[in-house]
Amino acid sequence: MTSKVEEALGYEQARDELIEVVRRLEAGGTTLEESLALWERGEELAKVCRRWLDGARARLDAALAEEAEAEAAGESAGDES
Repeated sequence: MTSKVEEALGYEQARDELIEVVRRLEAGGTTLEESLALWERGEELAKVCRRWLDGARARLDAALAEEAEAEAAGESAGDES
């Protein structure tokens, strides 16, 4: 389940916020409660990034498959001549 806010995040925005979350966690100095909240936010942001990347991969795969089909069709048409 994703919230409307998460759905509205672009890849770069989610990635940048995730980098900031990781930086804050690595720096330390936060309470356990703050650290847990940061960790949970980081997990949400990572899922947003993963969805964007999976979508990009699917689009790329579809474009490559379409290109390969077009090339195959062109070669088949050339063989018939």
